[in-house]
Amino acid sequence: MKDEQSYRTTESALRERVKELTCLFQIAQIAAKPHKLLKDTLQEIVALLPSAWKYPEITQARLLLDKVAYTTPGFREGYQKLSADVVINGVYRGELEITYLDEKPEIDVGPFLKEEQYLINAVARQLELVIENKQAEEDKIKLQDQLRHADRLATIGMLAAGVAHELNEPLGNILGFAQLAKKLPEVSEQVRQDLAKIEQASLYAREIIQKLLFFARQQPLKKDRVNLNQLVENGLSFLEARCTKEDINLVRKLNSQVPDIMADPSQIHQTLVNLVVNAIQAMPEGGRLTVRTDASEDNVILMVEDTGTGMDEELIENIFMPFFTTKEMGTGLGLPVVHGIVTAHGGTIKVDSKVNFGSRFVVQLPIKSDDDSEGNS
Repeated sequence: MKDEQSYRTTESALRERVKELTCLFQIAQIAAKPHKLLKDTLQEIVALLPSAWKYPEITQARLLLDKVAYTTPGFREGYQKLSADVVINGVYRGELEITYLDEKPEIDVGPFLKEEQYLINAVARQLELVIENKQAEEDKIKLQDQLRHADRLATIGMLAAGVAHELNEPLGNILGFAQLAKKLPEVSEQVRQDLAKIEQASLYAREIIQKLLFFARQQPLKKDRVNLNQLVENGLSFLEARCTKEDINLVRKLNSQVPDIMADPSQIHQTLVNLVVNAIQAMPEGGRLTVRTDASEDNVILMVEDTGTGMDEELIENIFMPFFTTKEMGTGLGLPVVHGIVTAHGGTIKVDSKVNFGSRFVVQLPIKSDDDSEGNS
């Protein structure tokens, strides 16, 4: 009788060890899958954990990582819990939990086997390696994407600068001769009107060339000490009537403590206008446009926020690419010009957007520029 009971105990323990080893093997298999997002990897690992515990039918698992939860389906807090910390590079990042939905009798660690405490610790260690490796892999991919993007921008920038310079001279001739021809006394009114259209088209083409040069950073910066609030007020005064016409409520939230900066006033004006016009175009049914200024320790901040159509992730990834546009009559140069201007000033621009909820563009420009440093040395 004792031999039979001992056999059953050994058999049961062996089954539990097989379940535990199978769990660890499956985790290793999931972690080895290439090109799989970290969040999907973690969710898949969490989903298989209950099968390794003594009572899989009432076992649920949850991983809390950086305040984000990955859980088995229908997870809810149970009566009894086993847990292990997740620590990566010496930094606490979260906790792995195994919980029973029903109360079970005490065994070793509450209702859990002592081997299950070892198991959850081992799983936590594996998760730490998975998270560390996957994040390194994702960071590498992100860096490669950024390098490819920068390379594309540099190539297009050189092409744009070359095209702009080549077009400038013939365009100047067209504009100049059209203006001269208009002044001839024998020119009829119809011809004068046609020449005016040529002049207008040439000026529009020259504006596009200016945008190309802005994007290619071929326009030299003419820095002066400027006040961001004053630039915003001046710029919005030209756009206020358009906002009213488009049934857009224009809201100013300007921090009076924003310090002056060294910047090119015409280029910062161009940045504001492009961002505001972009916001207006995103609100065909009207809405609210908020322009805010602020300051941190190192930067002045310009924020333009709308309640328009918003953008998905794919669109956000492309908006700073030259000639990319969703508008039928757009040139696709407005936001690339903004990016070029901000970058040339040593600043940054970030976008936060959600489809049907609107977009927020945040520009940060350094308070102390290289010119300040040179002037103080």
